[in-house]
Amino acid sequence: MYVKELLKITKFAKKFDKTTGKFTFNIRYKTRTTITPRTIKVGEAFGLGVDKFQEHVIFDNVELKIGPQDIVYVTGDSGSGKSVLLRALKKDLRSQAIDIASINVNPSKPLIDTVGKTLEQGLELLSRVGLNDAFLFVRRYDQLSDGQKYRYRIAKLIETGKQYWIMDEFCSTLDRDTAKIVAFNVQKIARQEGKAVLAATTHTDLFEDLKPSVHIHKRFGKEVAVEYFPNKINKTCSLVQEMRIEKGKRQDYDKLAGFHYRNAKGLVAYQKIFVLKRDDENAGVIVYSSPPIAVFGRRKTFGRKLTIQEVNRDLTLISRVIVHPKYRTVGLGVKLVRETLPLAGKPYVETTAVMARYNPFFERAGMTKIAESTPNPKILGAVEKLRTLGFNPVFLTSETANLQKLGKMAAHEVQMVKDAFKQIPSGIYGKRIMGVHQAYLNREEFTARVDAANLEKLVKMLRVLGFLIQTKVYLIWKNPTTSTEVTTHD
Repeated sequence: MYVKELLKITKFAKKFDKTTGKFTFNIRYKTRTTITPRTIKVGEAFGLGVDKFQEHVIFDNVELKIGPQDIVYVTGDSGSGKSVLLRALKKDLRSQAIDIASINVNPSKPLIDTVGKTLEQGLELLSRVGLNDAFLFVRRYDQLSDGQKYRYRIAKLIETGKQYWIMDEFCSTLDRDTAKIVAFNVQKIARQEGKAVLAATTHTDLFEDLKPSVHIHKRFGKEVAVEYFPNKINKTCSLVQEMRIEKGKRQDYDKLAGFHYRNAKGLVAYQKIFVLKRDDENAGVIVYSSPPIAVFGRRKTFGRKLTIQEVNRDLTLISRVIVHPKYRTVGLGVKLVRETLPLAGKPYVETTAVMARYNPFFERAGMTKIAESTPNPKILGAVEKLRTLGFNPVFLTSETANLQKLGKMAAHEVQMVKDAFKQIPSGIYGKRIMGVHQAYLNREEFTARVDAANLEKLVKMLRVLGFLIQTKVYLIWKNPTTSTEVTTHD
């Protein structure tokens, strides 16, 4: 049989309700079988007249009230007409709508080069959809999992600025945990942005996380059920209710360390570890460590320089917060910080973080942002010189990328890389770049060490430089139940 679709949809502007902000859509849809010699024989074989199976009504004057900020969840069995409904709405909405299936993907470039007009915009967009990982920023689309690809496409939806997001076969290829997380995140972002989502799927297990304001359940034939609910943001993913925080061990951190842009070797002088569990699975981990003697932002907090004794007695540092990539964007970072701050055992908890600029979960957990660091101009100048030599600043923290780049350079080009380092101040920055622990590193000694560096050492120097150009945020939390002699500066 050859099927021809006959579709009619009308949006009655005169029925626009200013109170609810919704339009009324009237859907009429039927399919018609093309009459051929074989279809006639089918009818004769079963004793049916052609008119009995020529037309199939899918939607018969179904009235829908949908506003430009509604979350619409269309469910039903395969073949019941869900996709038909989305195509009809998409056709009527025209340029106001964007279909996730039509998102253009560039598989040959790192993600960070394909989202946002600037680096900052790209980092913010990717972070909002849960791709907030230094490793993911530099991966290509074809290197992502199905769940990560779906998150990426959502970031591109946001970027278009379109009012209606069309998502047929919504999360149908994802495992059900990931599907619930994506559904939760989609509704959260759409409601924050004031956008509408029109999602269709055979799965009915996403209702709690998507929290639709309009639920359309399409059965076979003409039968369709429509329910309307308050259009309120869902603040808690269903999976979070299954998680608990426990005291952890170094082994708990090791299980998730690979998902942090700094490796496990960087974890030193830790004091306490807490792990977020879902059954026997580690969903997240937070590490409290001994704080450094000096850190930017602390003097602004307390109004003076603290003594070593005060630092050790009254402060602890959040040195790691890692959430399993599968569970990102559902508020687990906030949960880990908020619920363990009182368990840290010190009057003050501080942290410095790069991602806090793009994902302010520390602030949502109750910490106060005090200051934001600014990279030294001479360090930025060195990075700019390296950029002219072909180094992408985004990849500087990758030792693999640095080694590949240096390995292709001629001897005079490697010397130009070393010359770029020589313009960096030799004091604290020079010590960090060279990895030395002596009290003072003068200009002559720093220059000599740079000239003597082999390729392996240069790779590590470039990685440190990549960290030095990051803008960090300093935050602090005061335990309201603990008294201390440290005087803060209001």
